[in-house]
Order: sequence, then C-alpha cells, then structure tokens
Amino acid sequence: MDPMDIVGKSKEDASLPKATMTKIIKEMLPADVRVARDAQDLLIECCVEFINLISSEANEVCNKEDKRTIAPEHVLKALQVLGFGEYVEEVYAAYEQHKYETMQDSQRSVKMNSGAEMTEEEAAAEQQRMFAEARARMNGGVSVPQPEQLEETQ
Repeated sequence: MDPMDIVGKSKEDASLPKATMTKIIKEMLPADVRVARDAQDLLIECCVEFINLISSEANEVCNKEDKRTIAPEHVLKALQVLGFGEYVEEVYAAYEQHKYETMQDSQRSVKMNSGAEMTEEEAAAEQQRMFAEARARMNGGVSVPQPEQLEETQ
C-alpha cells in the first residue's frame, strides 16, 4: 500500500481518536485488567490497519462493479473476500441498527424544526399557551387568569 493512499495524508497521519479507542479497549476487558500505553497504541494501529485493509478491498469490489461510491454491500463483500465472513452477519446487524438510529434522529430533528415554520404571531401564541399550561400545573390544575386575559374578557 502506497504511503499516500489516504487522500492528502501520509499513512502515518491516519489515526483514530485515542480517548475513544482507549475507552473501547477498557470496556472490552475485565475491570481488573490494565493495558500498557504502548499496548494501547499498538491496538489502535492494528485498528487503523484493519480499516485500511477493509477500505482498500471494498474499493476494489466497488471498482469491479464499475461503481464510483463504496456502498455497505461492498464493505460486507470485502469482509467475505478477506476471510472475515463470520463477522458479516454481526456487521450487517450493526449497520441496520445505525440506519434505524439515524432515521430516528432525523425524524426528531424534523419535529424540532417544524416549529420554525410558524409565523411570529403563531409562535408567540404557542408560547403563551405553554406558559398558561405551566401556570395551571403549578397552581394544582387551577387556571389563574393573567392580566392580558382579564383585559380580553372586559
């Protein structure tokens, strides 16, 4: 593999976040096991090399199919080709979980942003309604009229 395989960076510049990787390593081991710093660094380098290997093979699979974008199917095929077929099912399940969580996040985002489509008057009215509900809850369910409500009824 060419040292400049990673766009604009030498192979030595490619890495993973050490804090995240250290946390993952610690979570995978029993609580009473400690890992030397150089062993952690070696594990991180192994992970980087594994990602490079899978990415390279997925790229080859993609090119053979005359595609320009590496798809999840290419990654799964790369795992198979490289002899990691026993992990394909677990990786696919993780991918499906990721898609589900991403979809949930985007739906939440749409719900949160739908309020931005209100006019200023609608937003002010909604705010007043929510304040009134909060006051009613604080007063034990009894709605206490506010000065602007008294003016409207007179």
